[in-house]
Amino acid sequence: MKIEVKKLDNGKKEISIEISGDIVKNKFEEVFRKISQEAKVPGFRPGKAPRDIIEKQYSAYAQEQVLKELIPEVYNQALEKEKLEVVELPEISDVKLDRETLSFKAQVELRPEIALKDYKGLKVDYKNISVTPEEIKRNLDSLKETHKSQHSDDKFSRSLGYPDLAALEKAIERQVFLQKENAQRENLENKIIETITKDLDFKIPKSMIERQAQELVRQAKLDLALRGVAREKIEAQEKEMLARLEPQAQKQVKIYLVLAEIAKREGITLDEHMPRRVMEFLLQEAAWQIS
Repeated sequence: MKIEVKKLDNGKKEISIEISGDIVKNKFEEVFRKISQEAKVPGFRPGKAPRDIIEKQYSAYAQEQVLKELIPEVYNQALEKEKLEVVELPEISDVKLDRETLSFKAQVELRPEIALKDYKGLKVDYKNISVTPEEIKRNLDSLKETHKSQHSDDKFSRSLGYPDLAALEKAIERQVFLQKENAQRENLENKIIETITKDLDFKIPKSMIERQAQELVRQAKLDLALRGVAREKIEAQEKEMLARLEPQAQKQVKIYLVLAEIAKREGITLDEHMPRRVMEFLLQEAAWQIS
């Protein structure tokens, strides 16, 4: 395999790849063998048509299948050999294929190098959570107002599925406690992320920012649609939404890349659950100060 990596002006890299010999020959043989078993050729039973007829009738299809199967295989081998970590699917160009040689170019964006500071043992302040009687009463009164309750407290409690007022108040206390706990947890996570990313300066791949910005715009448009905003009005705001949401997208991508770098160093699987697992790891490694 011949590999040449060239740096481009736009921050991307171009990988020129060429393979020849048995790899290409064997792939063609594999594809034609499969075609021979499945092809329906007039005058012949399945799998019995002469090879020259199969190759003549299915040459273009075979070329297409060889490219479809071989390019991803060879591309991934090249990335592994050159130790390149890419962040998006490649732009493939200049594809040339004959029965013995395959060559193509792949334009890619590489995962940036991130000079992480210490991310273990970060100090976090955790406050003991409590729920006051006043908070319970305030939530109970709000609940009564919502249900337009005019009956006794116990009767109202039973209407909500609780045996008496004490049980309802206990449920309200638990709910408020969980709300406070979740809010504090979110605050701690945000502080940890802010501490880790504060002075980090690295080039964020443009394609990742664009993709995340488009996702934020899609979510914003869906939210507007669910609120009854006319489709024409939503579409008219798309360009403005994209400009407004791009900084948020850039921040989210930066955080993701930092978490992915930590995951890589700590052997955490890079899948859709990676951010949550990395945050769990950071919280476990943090230096807790309880007040």
